[in-house]
Amino acid sequence: MIPLVEIPEMVRHYAPFFASVFSAEAFEQFKRYVSGLIVSENKTVEGINRIFVIDVRNQSSLNRWLSESPFSVGALNRCRLELLGSLGGSKIKAKGVLSLDDTLLTHYGQHFEKIAYLYDPSQECYVWAHNLVNLHYSDDQTDYPINFKLWEPAEADGLEAGLKEAGIAIRESKYALKESDPKKWRTYLVGLWRRHQHKAQVQKLYQSKLLIGEELLRQFFCEHPTLKLPVTFDNWYTQPAFCRFLHKTLKVPYVGTLAGDDRVKVAKGEMRLEEFDCLLRAQHHQALQGGGPPLFRKLSISYKGEKETYYSYCKTHRIPNFGKQRLVINHQEADLSDAATFFICNQLKWQAGGITRIRRHRWPVEVYHEEGKAEGLDQYQVRDFDAIYKHIALVALTYSLLRAVPHDKALLHKLQQNVESKLGGSAASWRRNTQAQALWALATFIATALSQGQTLSEVMKPLVAALAY
Repeated sequence: MIPLVEIPEMVRHYAPFFASVFSAEAFEQFKRYVSGLIVSENKTVEGINRIFVIDVRNQSSLNRWLSESPFSVGALNRCRLELLGSLGGSKIKAKGVLSLDDTLLTHYGQHFEKIAYLYDPSQECYVWAHNLVNLHYSDDQTDYPINFKLWEPAEADGLEAGLKEAGIAIRESKYALKESDPKKWRTYLVGLWRRHQHKAQVQKLYQSKLLIGEELLRQFFCEHPTLKLPVTFDNWYTQPAFCRFLHKTLKVPYVGTLAGDDRVKVAKGEMRLEEFDCLLRAQHHQALQGGGPPLFRKLSISYKGEKETYYSYCKTHRIPNFGKQRLVINHQEADLSDAATFFICNQLKWQAGGITRIRRHRWPVEVYHEEGKAEGLDQYQVRDFDAIYKHIALVALTYSLLRAVPHDKALLHKLQQNVESKLGGSAASWRRNTQAQALWALATFIATALSQGQTLSEVMKPLVAALAY
């Protein structure tokens, strides 16, 4: 842990962008919290409060600020995006891509408001977690979260009452589950909701992750009516109703992801995509042996300043439940021996290179989930749902500041004065730079105090007390 004797330069530089969101006292707490998210290894309220060794305050004041301060998460988010938009490298560009994904914020114990027992595919087991849905922006120069929302588990009593009010029949035989198996009762009600969610009165009873995704995207395109950025997502979000929403309601391009066991329509019926790929590979090798044109063509795309090579099949096909789609099958090995990836797109004239480039920009949201957790995304200890929301918004803000730095020449000059090593453009590298700046400030503080006649024991006493807490 590096004790803080002052607010880091990065936070001082960017804090004025957010002054309008807070009262004067709350603004000071805001600067302390963001500083702690960057510098402290412990991202909890206790861990953040403990690293301040000069302006020492009780932990409860920072906790109350997070739990009770009336600042608006929406206003904070707007200021964050205005800041990013003010820098040439981080503003939204015509070639940018939106990606939609979610991540589990795992916690041990059930005492957090609206926490749920959810399946974690990475651990292949159920865990107690909140589920965070993120809309992320990416281009070749930058990436950052645009907006986010926490999924909330459906409440059985509310669903039951709402479904009855909407005129949806609940089977009498299922009522016994209310007492004998509440989990199955809730699952039955959610299934009933899902079958009737096309009705407006039913839809408002509960928001699935897909509906949250629709809400985030609808809000973005309402605020940016002239932008028609493509949207990309993984296999879980590649569902017919969601794709129809993007194509018919928002009228924006999308690139979805299919799995090998999804199906494609062929002349004699339907075929699994992995079988279709196997057939195409055989035809491809046969064509090469006979001197004919290949079915998989070599292409190169530019991604984040690097060239990437793929061997791609691209043609319009009918996909069951999706209708006509531009289907892209990619391999990375020239002999097509590696596992294939399958993408679909609603733009039937687009080619494999453009579709592959857009889908490649889904990866930064995964990086954000990983690096965001290093910045404290899942390290909150507050139990109140609104306070958890504020913590997540402040982590998104912190990540965005770290992504803004490489494009801010004035700030770069300041940050390189004491730390001369050349750093990369990742959020993690600029977090390490800020930690190095904090260490320099600490050393300067000690040297100044000693030069003014204080003893080493006097200087070190508050520092040691903080470290030994």
